[in-house]
Amino acid sequence: RPLAVVGIVIVVFWTFIIIFGPLLAPYDPLAQDSPRFLPPSPEHWFGTDGVGRDVLSRVIYGARISIPIALLLVALSLIIGATVGAIAGYFGGKVDAILMRVVDLFFAFPAIILAMAVAAALGPSLLNAVLAIVVVSWPAYARVTRSLVLGLRDSNFIAASRLIGASSMRTLVRDIAPNILGPIAVICTLELGAAILLLSGLSYLGLGAVPPTPEWGAMVSEGSRVFYNYWVALFPGLAILSIVLAFNFIGDSLRDALDPRTSRAVQATEL
Repeated sequence: RPLAVVGIVIVVFWTFIIIFGPLLAPYDPLAQDSPRFLPPSPEHWFGTDGVGRDVLSRVIYGARISIPIALLLVALSLIIGATVGAIAGYFGGKVDAILMRVVDLFFAFPAIILAMAVAAALGPSLLNAVLAIVVVSWPAYARVTRSLVLGLRDSNFIAASRLIGASSMRTLVRDIAPNILGPIAVICTLELGAAILLLSGLSYLGLGAVPPTPEWGAMVSEGSRVFYNYWVALFPGLAILSIVLAFNFIGDSLRDALDPRTSRAVQATEL
């Protein structure tokens, strides 16, 4: 699958940037010792911003903020959402009704609007932006996990597990969880791109990273105010575009690989 290969290559590239960022950055991302608004040149490949900071160095350091935080966001949302969804789907009845009404309550608001409200109430900072995005992200995992558990809880192997006296927790962890990892992995991969977009969006609106933190969304926001100096916003915007596309490519390919019907269709086409 060519798109999967492209996505993996981009993710490997950004992983390399994250690990070796301090060695690769030509300048201090916070240093203001260069002329303002220098266009891209051999000395400053991505130019400089409005206070004389090297844009390339800030993009490199921004990767060390945006991508790890997106991974943290997805991990926290998965833990909360999968736990709620698994409990609702396994026990059913009133437990399911109550938990799903809570989920529906969160789905009643547009994600970005709810995230903005939470971030504005907590105050602008990366930590508060993370909390705001987790608040709006976990219901999607809960809904998907519930539907997967509902499809498995009446299976013969689950009935056999109950008959031998396994507890509900053991059944969920040992019998159900391994059988739903594939779809969960797909949604996690796809949501990584959405998490980066949400984090960048909050920073763009001034509700996330606080200056002078080199975060991609905040950099695009700074560049949008001086649009005639295109390089200030262009390069962090391209960084966001590349990593979001990479995760979407990988997620789509992973979904196709784990879906038996799609896999058979692909194999038939290749034959």
